[in-house]
Amino acid sequence: MKLTLSEAAAMLAHANKVVITAHENPDGDAVGSSLGLMHILHGMGKEAVVLLDDDIPAIFKVLPGYDIIGKPEEGQASVEADLLVILDTAPNRIGRVPEVTKAGTVLNIDHHRTNNGAAEYTYVDDTRAATAEIVYDLAKELGAVFTREPAMCIYTGLATDSGFFRFSNTTPHTMRAAAEMLECGVTANEISEALEEKPYQVVKDTAEAVNMAERFADGRAIGIFLDEATTARMEATEGFIGAIRVVEGVDVAVVLKAKEEKLCRVSMRSKGVDVSAIALSFGGGGHIRAAGCTLSMPFAEAKKTICTAIEQAIRDLQQAAVHKAGMSGEGH
Repeated sequence: MKLTLSEAAAMLAHANKVVITAHENPDGDAVGSSLGLMHILHGMGKEAVVLLDDDIPAIFKVLPGYDIIGKPEEGQASVEADLLVILDTAPNRIGRVPEVTKAGTVLNIDHHRTNNGAAEYTYVDDTRAATAEIVYDLAKELGAVFTREPAMCIYTGLATDSGFFRFSNTTPHTMRAAAEMLECGVTANEISEALEEKPYQVVKDTAEAVNMAERFADGRAIGIFLDEATTARMEATEGFIGAIRVVEGVDVAVVLKAKEEKLCRVSMRSKGVDVSAIALSFGGGGHIRAAGCTLSMPFAEAKKTICTAIEQAIRDLQQAAVHKAGMSGEGH
């Protein structure tokens, strides 16, 4: 069932014990919105815990509550709750969390337009730059008091999903929310410096990966494609796509990582192509300009598959532009 913001807030208000989760391979918005909501609920006198079924990157240690994020373990006793809140993704990307959570109700809160509304209750607002921005809206609806703890987390979600307020999803509402978080004691430089800091090996891995970048689709696309052995030996791969999306003349940037023999994770960024449509066709999702999916196939096949899909999407966009120009010319 699709909810309004006030209805979603009411569900949070009526719950006393809440488990909060987000997608595997968590980014700044997943971690920031989860911890931000946890702190907001704690401030309202409620029990709330965060469970994420993945390792949490150390760069997020700057966030209050990082050290108490739980991870589902095989055979562990069930965590009982009135409400399971799934943030920043549809329910199919939260790993084993449902297996260890015994919740009366499930509430899915997201800002991705590709969310299929499969959860019991869903609130999606794709006009928000980040799920953390929706957590901010919910806190306002609940009359919650912002302290530095939730503000640090919410600001991180806002900043990372908007490219530190550079991406096209940044709105006046995004900036106002960020400004209010700053007024609550957030030190923006502390967050940006923590998130930008990288171990020496990661810098070397990034340089190696960029050197492996391949242009295709007549130079309109660029990709880094890492086989299983390369992915395994590299310390971290999160920043690779940002390093190649800036290449002149490129519309779509893609990073493909083989995690297992027949499991490849794909991340895409674009300037014009709707990459969420590409991701959705493979069971993934995301935004028009930033999306991802998982391909259950060997590395070589996965590489060919995603490149073919990107090339087709670029051709479709070019044809649409030509058609639009022709139609416009007919009107003169």
